[in-house]
Amino acid sequence: MAMTSSPARPDPAAPGAAHLTYFVDGMDCASCVQKVERMVAGLPGTADVKTSFTKQTLSLDLDETQTGRATLERNLKALGYTPSLLEQPKSTVPRAEAAGHDHSGHDHAGHGHVHEAPRPGQPWYASGQGKLVLISGVLLALAWLFSFIEPQFAISGYIAATLLGVWPLANKAVASARLGDPFSINMLVSLAAIGAVLIGQAAEGAVVVFFFAVGELLEGVAAGRARAGIQALAALAPKTALLVEGSGVREVPADALTVGQTVQVNPGARVPADGAILTGTSSLDDSPVTGESVPVSKGAGDSVYAGSINTDGVLTVRVEKAASDNTIARIIHLVEEAEGSKAPTARFIDRFSRYYTPGVVLVSALVALVPPLLFGAAWHTWLYKGIALLLIGCPCALVLSVPAAITSGISAGTRRGLLIKGGAALETIGTVKTIAFDKTGTLTAGKPCVTDVVASQHLDRNEVLRLAAAVEAGSSHPLAKAITDAAQQAKLTLPAVTEAQAIPGKAVTATVEGRTLSVSSPRHAASLVNLPADLSDTIRTFEEQGRTAVVLLDRNTPLGVLAIRDEPRPEAKAAIAQLHNLGVNTVMLTGDNARTGQAIARDLGLDVRAELLPEDKLRLIADLKARGGVAMVGDGINDAPALAQSDVGIAMGGGTDVALETADAALLQERVTGVADLVSLSRATMGNIKANIAFALGLKAIFLVTTLLGYTNLWMAILADTGATALVTANALRLLRWKGREARPTRNTLPHTTPHRA
Repeated sequence: MAMTSSPARPDPAAPGAAHLTYFVDGMDCASCVQKVERMVAGLPGTADVKTSFTKQTLSLDLDETQTGRATLERNLKALGYTPSLLEQPKSTVPRAEAAGHDHSGHDHAGHGHVHEAPRPGQPWYASGQGKLVLISGVLLALAWLFSFIEPQFAISGYIAATLLGVWPLANKAVASARLGDPFSINMLVSLAAIGAVLIGQAAEGAVVVFFFAVGELLEGVAAGRARAGIQALAALAPKTALLVEGSGVREVPADALTVGQTVQVNPGARVPADGAILTGTSSLDDSPVTGESVPVSKGAGDSVYAGSINTDGVLTVRVEKAASDNTIARIIHLVEEAEGSKAPTARFIDRFSRYYTPGVVLVSALVALVPPLLFGAAWHTWLYKGIALLLIGCPCALVLSVPAAITSGISAGTRRGLLIKGGAALETIGTVKTIAFDKTGTLTAGKPCVTDVVASQHLDRNEVLRLAAAVEAGSSHPLAKAITDAAQQAKLTLPAVTEAQAIPGKAVTATVEGRTLSVSSPRHAASLVNLPADLSDTIRTFEEQGRTAVVLLDRNTPLGVLAIRDEPRPEAKAAIAQLHNLGVNTVMLTGDNARTGQAIARDLGLDVRAELLPEDKLRLIADLKARGGVAMVGDGINDAPALAQSDVGIAMGGGTDVALETADAALLQERVTGVADLVSLSRATMGNIKANIAFALGLKAIFLVTTLLGYTNLWMAILADTGATALVTANALRLLRWKGREARPTRNTLPHTTPHRA
């Protein structure tokens, strides 16, 4: 499984390029995906090369005047993959003309280590690899039976079983060498099996190729199990929907729904599309999407996800996302990308294997040749040991140890509402020393409400609220929404505003009824005017109570103060305690005033840095990075710069666009305890990887010594590779059963979708 050098940059697609989509049978592991990508990208005339490990598909734009489609398919088959065209190409290039341009001499990269898995629903014995295992196993069994009846027939049977098993491996080894990778695993096994026949050990050669074929089959089946959870996600969305038209409904294909249409969801049915509830109240089981184990009560205005189960009431839902862009589709797409994103450990193993495999061949050759040539030792004995070393040195288990664990870890997290966008992010999360949290919408519920309105002597409370709400009417900041919601509840009519603008982290200004008004933070207001002592005392009292105070100004005249409270999430304190138990430092970064920030941080048990502008957050994140790594948890919009600046950005959001597209990980449950779960999952995955690597290398070291001492024969040597590979894979699959750090607390409702700052 030695990796090759990075491919050349793909040529831009020509105007007449055809867009092709293939199902690639056998491309069922992350390593296989990368080999196909490198080979295809190395062909002239290819562009926009995309592969999917989950779906086992390859899509690309191919200029057939430079590389014929037949060449592409032939190279895939030479590597051991079977391509099937899924999408008919649309091209202006005639097939006859394209067929005349075959630049197969420009092929690069890749090798033929294929873990062939059955297609979905196909039993293992119906796959090509399964048939090879069965046929070679039958021949091996027959040869063993003939060894008791007619030994000369037994030898022929062993040779036939060896040649049958080694033939596809040798073909792939030759193809790999032609495409730039002469030291593939298939080459090692082919040399060992053929060498065993040549030195008169056909029986052991047959056992070698049989065990290797079984190991390949088990790898494919295991890879299929790791993908099964994500593939099952695609089947959650219903195929049909009840479209509301006029006074009735009719059944239509769910993938034909368009944004703006209205659908009816009956009790017991699945929601057919992402949308918002128009009428009705019901409990919905969101576990297929967010991992939330308890049904959530939702009503008019709440968001729903395709695939969620409506448990009791009848709902009408406005469609807000097309089928190709719903939450499930985007999760699948992001997981596919994540599986192709390599962890640093995986990149190191790949670099190591480039030198490791040729080194194995060199050591085996020296063991086989040096003792007979220099010391007169028996040729048969040392050739036998050299062949055994070829098998012991196969790097299957070593190279598989990382991607198998990463794939299982990402799949386990996704099923529990933890969306991790790549192996690098999964590895890094568990190593950070500090996790920084935004306050509003992250540690708090993100739904603040106005608790107090204090007016100056010549105004009443409602007038201050009316003017402040008018200034904030165009803002999507949670505090602004709290003010406008309070005005709406008081049934106040808001005047028209002009020249509205925001000063980030300081104030919002607008012209209202001919006056220039602003809703400002106390700190900013104090820099503009001298606040009266009684007003300053009121602000201080509010802030000491953990409330956020804002000041309404008419140019340089204070008109009043509004106090706003955003309650901490109920699980936030437990989440911070879990992180401390994991040895992770925590800090809250907020633009709020110091007293409010300290009040909330004191209740939750973490440090705080308050009164921060966006640029201040970036500076603090940079400082924390220099001290050993930092992750930032934010709402995904206003914290985007800090999320990008941190080693790992974690977005809070129940399936929103921001949560799925910002940062390196997303908590689909909008639960702070998910951060501790991410750290726990990362450490479990890295522990699994380290155990796999130690086991693979340790087993090889033991068999290396026993082979040189003469205690190991060929079938034991192949078990050192195949057995290690099977055990490493089984160990990685244990991560699929990962449950998180604690049972989920029972609750009846989830917060509404968190509003985000503009």
